[in-house]
Amino acid sequence: MSKVNYIMVFNFDNSKKVFLEKKDKSNKGSWDTKIVGLCDKLNSNDNYCTTSSCSGRIVLIIDAEKKKPGLFLFRTHDKISFDKLKKEIEGAAEKIKEGMVYFKQEPCILAVSSRNKEKQWELFNKAKDAGWKKSGVISMDKKFLVQLMSTEMIAFPVIDNSKVLVDDEFLKIVVKKANSNLERTWSKIERLNELV
Repeated sequence: MSKVNYIMVFNFDNSKKVFLEKKDKSNKGSWDTKIVGLCDKLNSNDNYCTTSSCSGRIVLIIDAEKKKPGLFLFRTHDKISFDKLKKEIEGAAEKIKEGMVYFKQEPCILAVSSRNKEKQWELFNKAKDAGWKKSGVISMDKKFLVQLMSTEMIAFPVIDNSKVLVDDEFLKIVVKKANSNLERTWSKIERLNELV
């Protein structure tokens, strides 16, 4: 092994060790149970290190140009009932007097650092085969980052200046579709887990 290759391997291994020992800085504070198996599998592989992950979620979030604390009014990584969503929207409308609040159902997303370009593209292609169609290569330097993402997503405003913008009939349709989307995104996590 050449000196240059040895340095690249050492840097990846050291970087992975340091990153995996860090405290979880996510808003949730823990790994999503539906994606933790895939993350563990990738992190146990000498060629990969997961840097962030989400199994898919449903949120109510204040519309803002920049991320800041307190934007999330409700968040779940599980399916939701109509009654629960309606209650959360009504509660948010009472709390937020000015501005807009969005309902979002977001797909699974996973950022992974790879040992080298070959392993980066290998994972990228497996993710595409598993249905993570919005995936992309983020960097091709020493971190060799890929961002893997599925396509199931819904986003629209539900509150404007404390006024609820949606009725029960519409919300029931949204709940059904959002829950179906989460099931699809979870199946893609399982599919990728089988391929890596």
